[in-house]
Amino acid sequence: GWETDELFVFFLEKEFPEVKFVWNAPRFSYQLRAGVPTVFLGEPQPNFGLLTLHELGHGLCRHKDYTRSVERIKIESEAWERAKTAFLKMQEQARDGWSMVIDGKDVALAEILPEWDEDFVQAKLDTYRDWLHTKSKCKKCGLTMYQTEDASWHCPRCEAFTL
Repeated sequence: GWETDELFVFFLEKEFPEVKFVWNAPRFSYQLRAGVPTVFLGEPQPNFGLLTLHELGHGLCRHKDYTRSVERIKIESEAWERAKTAFLKMQEQARDGWSMVIDGKDVALAEILPEWDEDFVQAKLDTYRDWLHTKSKCKKCGLTMYQTEDASWHCPRCEAFTL
């Protein structure tokens, strides 16, 4: 429930004080704001904890904006990997019986730690893979284009005939 999500974020705030968490954002997202990794928390939903961990992963990697589309997939993958590393550490802490006192109540990490769902993670990464596949397809001939450092897309077939 929402209370579990709130407690989990409270734990993350204590565990990762270098990251700022902002509630009630339109969607889950991350920004580096004035040098401070900032996680924006979206609406309550079944995978709230995993989505929060993913955005925290961006923060722990201190990701900035990307220029080329392929960089987007790289940083999304890195964020999920960093999220999983943080999760596995928390899972170990939960097994060790780690808890914290919140409003006078002892809360066990094991009670608030979300389940890791690799299928969910891969489905989220698939959305970026699909996005890149669509974006890189030439609208004239259907061939896969490439992107240069300046973020421009080029079709090897179409450009060969216009040079």
